[in-house]
Amino acid sequence: MPRNITIAGRGIGPDFPPLVIAEIGINHGGDLSVAKEMARLAALAGCEMIKHQTHIIEDEMTEEAKSIFPPNADVSIWEVMQRNTLTLDEEAELKRYCEELGMIWISTPFSRAACEFLETLDVPAYKIGSGEADNLPLIRHIASKGKPVILSTGMQTIDSVRASVQILEDAGIEYALLECTNLYPSPPEIVSLKGVSDLKEAFPNAVVGFSDHSIGPEMALASVALGASILERHYTDTRYRKGPDIINSMDPSELRHLVDRSKEIWIAANNPKQRTAPEEDVYRFARGSVVADKDLPEGHVITEADIWARRPGSGEIPAYEFDQVVGKRLTRAVTRNTQLKWADLA
Repeated sequence: MPRNITIAGRGIGPDFPPLVIAEIGINHGGDLSVAKEMARLAALAGCEMIKHQTHIIEDEMTEEAKSIFPPNADVSIWEVMQRNTLTLDEEAELKRYCEELGMIWISTPFSRAACEFLETLDVPAYKIGSGEADNLPLIRHIASKGKPVILSTGMQTIDSVRASVQILEDAGIEYALLECTNLYPSPPEIVSLKGVSDLKEAFPNAVVGFSDHSIGPEMALASVALGASILERHYTDTRYRKGPDIINSMDPSELRHLVDRSKEIWIAANNPKQRTAPEEDVYRFARGSVVADKDLPEGHVITEADIWARRPGSGEIPAYEFDQVVGKRLTRAVTRNTQLKWADLA
């Protein structure tokens, strides 16, 4: 049976249209008003879930972080977070505002303190980013809260993520695993759509999705055809903002495109191979009917060279019954292109 999970009443899994998560993350630059405007535009674009990042820097990093510069930033990771973090009160207000707009709000806690704070907000689920995908003590702490977990698996292999998945399994919580490539942006040369299939095969109890850091919606949409039930992308109100994640962020129009097109792909991916009712009118003219390929006299024994199949398909004998006509005797004379009937044959 397909595995599904539920977050804040929203069913997620093979039985439901893909859940598109708009990750505001730190794209607001530490400005609550900007974050709220991003959320407002996301809601108008049909977004169901906003993901934030909860950074309590002192519990998240040591002083060494002040000398570590991420590839997509010109300042240290410490300063990146210091510049772009909301206060805890502002974060609580952002959650309230997103929910007022009818969206689900979740966040990634990057430390124990962040997790404990999010508990005070009664978040319905937790996101664990790829950087923490093998942080076993933090995963264990988050899993102990008993809420659904969405775990990104960037920079991991199937084998290296097994211990983290086992923690989630042992906790008895619902969880999802997201295929992910952690380069901002991720070129197609290193993106693994096959990772979606690999995760589904290796972890049959997991809902599987795709966390996308490429440019454009193509990779995320393609993942739906492979069974991705969650699509997560960084999100901003405008790509003209500055910030380390803006380069691979979608704007509201692309968000709407991802929501609408992913649902269509999900529907099509689950349709069985069959002739559908709307195709019947087309089938009636598009297929061939067996016809005489020359004038033939009454009593003639039909050979393969005497007949052919031509449009329209309104004749009594369809092209797929062509071989059954060969060897039959004509009960009447027919002219070339006459649609044959079974009554014409003995």
